[in-house]
Amino acid sequence: MITREHLEQYQIGIYIIVLIIAAMAGLIAPTMMSTLDHQLLISIVIAILMFGMFTQIPFLHLKQSLGQRRFIVALLVANYIAVPIVVWGLSQLLPQQAPLLLGVYLVLLTPCIDYVIVFTHLGRGNEKAILLATPILFITQMILLPFYLWLFMGNQAAEVVNPAPFIESFLMIIVLPLILAIGIQLLASKVTSRGRWILAGSAWIPVPFMALTLFIIVSSQINKLSMYSDIIIQVIPIYIAFLCIMPLLTRWIVQWFKLDSQSGRAVIFSAGTRNSLVVLPLALSLPDQWSTLVAAIIVTQTIVELVGELIYIRVIPQFILPDKR
Repeated sequence: MITREHLEQYQIGIYIIVLIIAAMAGLIAPTMMSTLDHQLLISIVIAILMFGMFTQIPFLHLKQSLGQRRFIVALLVANYIAVPIVVWGLSQLLPQQAPLLLGVYLVLLTPCIDYVIVFTHLGRGNEKAILLATPILFITQMILLPFYLWLFMGNQAAEVVNPAPFIESFLMIIVLPLILAIGIQLLASKVTSRGRWILAGSAWIPVPFMALTLFIIVSSQINKLSMYSDIIIQVIPIYIAFLCIMPLLTRWIVQWFKLDSQSGRAVIFSAGTRNSLVVLPLALSLPDQWSTLVAAIIVTQTIVELVGELIYIRVIPQFILPDKR
């Protein structure tokens, strides 16, 4: 019998298998898979996924997470000072084309709040600390992303990013699932049997819907990657460089804040893992001449990152930040 623990334990393998199947389906039957390329469908699936993830994030224990002050400050410094500096520097190596830069900025400036917890656990990091910190990461990235887009792109971003579709996507995939998840947590905290039952059931959502999301996105978008192969080839080295730079830079931040090895690894995983699934619907809400390219850039980052995370879980605990003897 398959249990939720089994799904969580083997989810990385599940995602890799799904990615392979999705890539094959998209390349073999592009016309059929293109029917999945619909913003509303992708937004609904991601909204359900985010609801499942939000129910597992301890929003009601935000005060408890604030008690880990050194860890939280190190996390914020890594994600909102070190990462933007690295991203801006790497972006100077790219052609200064607004759609390309917007895709890279959208995906690299937003820290992951979902499967980073799993990778942190697999990489012998403090997954409980990163779990407690997810509400702070979520709130701060939603506030700071528009600021960084304005800082790096200026009026270019303002001219092309129509706020109406962005706000609509944000309300659908973030605000609504968030309100529902917090409501369920409040019901469960008041010893309401229905609330506890829904909360327990929602814990089954993340892995299957993450797999479904990856399948829909990759199978419907991979055929478009060939349309922008010249651009994709240019962003892949940037994504690889980001994955290589961030653990080394974040290790210095961790040592500066004198964190223990497990908490330090959690900060390193957070700094290197990005929030591609949340920003994808925002990319799809862009004007037609931009949305396909920006979505392709974000999907490429997801594929590169999943491979990189499999390396992370071996390299980070053994070489980047091993246990102190």
